Amino acid sequence: MIPVSIQTAGITDFYSIDESYRRIKEAGFDGVDANFNPIMSSAAIVRKEKFPFVSDPDFLRFFDPWKDAAKKYGLENFQAHAPYPCMLPDGGEYNEYLLEALKKMIQGCRHVGCSRLVIHPFFYTYTTDKKAEWELNIKNYSSLIQTAKENDVIICLENMFAHCRNKIMAAICSDMEEACRYVDTLNDLAGERRFAFCLDTGHLQLVSIDIKNAILKLGHRIEALHIHDNDGIVDQHMPPYMGVMDWSRFTDGLKEIGYKNSINFETYNALKAFDRELAGDVLSLIAKTGRLFARRIEA
Repeated sequence: MIPVSIQTAGITDFYSIDESYRRIKEAGFDGVDANFNPIMSSAAIVRKEKFPFVSDPDFLRFFDPWKDAAKKYGLENFQAHAPYPCMLPDGGEYNEYLLEALKKMIQGCRHVGCSRLVIHPFFYTYTTDKKAEWELNIKNYSSLIQTAKENDVIICLENMFAHCRNKIMAAICSDMEEACRYVDTLNDLAGERRFAFCLDTGHLQLVSIDIKNAILKLGHRIEALHIHDNDGIVDQHMPPYMGVMDWSRFTDGLKEIGYKNSINFETYNALKAFDRELAGDVLSLIAKTGRLFARRIEA
C-alpha cells in the first residue's frame, strides 16, 4: 500500500514536535513531511536574521526533535521542507547566507533519515524576465549539488504562484514544460538523478492548471506531493473536498504514471478551521482520505 503522510507545519503551531508526531501516529499516518520552519521561519528570513545553526559546529542537534520523534513513534520522515523564501529581492550578501543555510538543511535532512528535501525555487515576486530567472535558479540549485550528493538527498523543486497587481499569477515551475526542463537540466549538471519535483495541488488550482495533465507531463519526475485544496482564489491549504479540486483527476493521473511514493498532505490550516477538541478527528479524516487516494491509485 502506498504510504500516507502529512506535513508537520500547522500541527506544530499548536503542539510540540514530539506531541505533533504522537498525534500524527494516532491519526493513522505512516510518516511525515518534516517542516523545518521552526529552525528558520519565513518572517525571520524577511527580517534578514542570522540563525545559530548555520555557524554552530554541532548544528545537527537542531534537527534532533524531528529525528527523535520519528523514531519514538515509528513514523518515517518521507520528505522534508526547507524554510522559504530562499532569496530576497534586496538580499545582497544575505542571499549567499541563505544558500549556506540550505546546505545545512540538506545535511539535516539526512540526519532525520529523510532522502527528499523540498526547496522552493529562488524567486520572491512575479517576474516576466524568465531568462534571468532561469539563470539565477540554475546557478543557485547547482551550488547545492555537491552537498546533496554527499548526503544522498534528492532536491525537489515546486510549482509556485505569485501576486501581481492584486491578481494571482503563474510563477516559476507552474508551466510544466519549464518544470521538466529545470529538473532535467539540473540532473544533467549533477551527472545523476539528484533533482525531482514536488507537485503542489493547491498552487496548480490557483493558476487554473488541470491536475491530471500536469501529472502526466511531469511523470517520473514527481517524487513528492503537497496535497491540499482551496476555493481557486486563495491559497487556503485545506483538506481535500473542502475546495473545488477534481480529486478523481488527481488520482487518475497518479495511477497512470505508476506513482509509488507517499501521499503527502500540506493541509496546515486544517486544525485552525475546527475547534481544538476536534483536532484528532480532523487528522484522522485526512489520513483516511489519503488511504482512499492510495486505493484508487493502486486499483
